Amino acid sequence: MNYYISDLHLFHKNVTRAGINFDDRPFDDLEEMHAVIKEKWNTKVTNADTVYILGDMAMRGTQEDLIAFVSTLKGHKVMIKGNHDDIKDQRYKQLFDEICDYKEIRDTLNGENVKLVLCHYPILMWKDQHHGSILLYGHVHNSIEEDYFKKCLNDMNNEDMFERRAGDKMLRAYNVGCMMPYMNYEPCSLTEIVANYENILILL
Repeated sequence: MNYYISDLHLFHKNVTRAGINFDDRPFDDLEEMHAVIKEKWNTKVTNADTVYILGDMAMRGTQEDLIAFVSTLKGHKVMIKGNHDDIKDQRYKQLFDEICDYKEIRDTLNGENVKLVLCHYPILMWKDQHHGSILLYGHVHNSIEEDYFKKCLNDMNNEDMFERRAGDKMLRAYNVGCMMPYMNYEPCSLTEIVANYENILILL
């Protein structure tokens, strides 16, 4: 099974109530956040699974604690680097099966084999986007930048634009930041991401 997640920001006090909590996360401090993330991760992921981490696993400057923590997380870990990832330490590098800036893979969604483009940053024009490929990204959290990116995608999917691209497919992109309500601070499969996202849209 493949799982996806982004922007955990381990050891970053300012994503908890102990700091400015710019993500409005439900954690009083780092200890609580780390405990919840570890429990959710290891309850769900097995060592036979692969977790694609789409950047910002942690903030810089906490390498010893970070190495100890990430080593306890199950599964084969693939890092798509974000702007906050510091991977100079060889001991930290060895915790990942692969580290890259960008990756294209295939996965299954509702019985269909689909192409995925994985990048830390949202890309407005990604490879094969009009032919069914799905973009998974992070970086922008639940922010005004995320709202603007979604607006651009919606505009590109509107009836006028879609008719000009006869035969093409609707654009699909999902922010897999752990703080997104459909991610809930745990790695999610592609099927879970799409289903949870659509369920939230229904509730809005």
